Amino acid sequence: MQRLEEVMGSSSFWHDQDAAQRIVREANLLKKKIDGWSTVHARQEDVALLLEMAVEEDDAAVIDEVAKDLKVLEKEVERLELATLLDGEYDGANAIISIHPGAGGTESQDWAQMLLRMYMRWADDQGYRVETLDFQPGDEAGIKSVTLHIIGANAFGYLNAEKGVHRLVRISPFDASGRRHTSFASVDVMPEVEDGADIQIDPNDLRIDTFRSSGAGGQHVNKTESAVRITHMPTGIVVACQTERSQHQNRENAMRVLRAKLLERELEERQARLAGIRGEQREIAWGSQIRSYVFCPYTMVKDHRTNYEVGNVDAVMDGDITSFIEAYLRWRASGRGADED
Repeated sequence: MQRLEEVMGSSSFWHDQDAAQRIVREANLLKKKIDGWSTVHARQEDVALLLEMAVEEDDAAVIDEVAKDLKVLEKEVERLELATLLDGEYDGANAIISIHPGAGGTESQDWAQMLLRMYMRWADDQGYRVETLDFQPGDEAGIKSVTLHIIGANAFGYLNAEKGVHRLVRISPFDASGRRHTSFASVDVMPEVEDGADIQIDPNDLRIDTFRSSGAGGQHVNKTESAVRITHMPTGIVVACQTERSQHQNRENAMRVLRAKLLERELEERQARLAGIRGEQREIAWGSQIRSYVFCPYTMVKDHRTNYEVGNVDAVMDGDITSFIEAYLRWRASGRGADED
């Protein structure tokens, strides 16, 4: 402890802004965890006292109330236990999630939109705030791509379990012959980082283009070049945002996505160096999926990393994916997912 205080008290430590910000971020996360368990402990004592009084007075109504309180408390404990599995450097951060359809035209684009709905419903159930940073509608139905900003504690830590290729098997509503189709969509999840934290971007490395939005937004969007496209010249990474009426806001959102992509790239390169190999980019196609969603000839959703599966595919598509996230986090914590991360 004394050594830590000496390091933190040195001028060189606080001149390293990245290190300082990382310490502050970790301290805030630890405080949230401690506050969460402290709240649960206080509620547990209140429920225990209420139960003792109810038993002494033989009050059935109060006992029923205690039973309900215990169920709520149990769910909160499960949530906090799950949060203890989030030990990554950026697990406590907001998340930026992008969804892209694979080959297959309208069918795959519709599948991408189904995943979008699933994640938005899950985020709403978790009390997270969702902002759409970019949205490209499909030619006939579905979407060509979408980028979301998920705002809330541990959003990245949880949603990182969803990164990969998702496979759909169903009778396609776009096939007049009623044949069964297999479609794919990729989900990319990145942690949000603040401007100046961890990632430094030289303005001279950026090419910024503006254009007219192709999405909804009324006459203002159609008549002004409010959409922004930013190209990071050294890496070739391109990001675009056009959902806001303000060009300035679209630029801020695009920079947010760019920082997240650059951080993701840096983390992947760091992992590749540590492993002594370069990770391969998986194709959005057969054999590379992390999860399968089968609507026909039977109903099942199965995660191919953890082998966790459920039969109620409708509930999953309505946002009930927490059990899959929990299974992934436990699988990762066990060490079996070390080669995947």
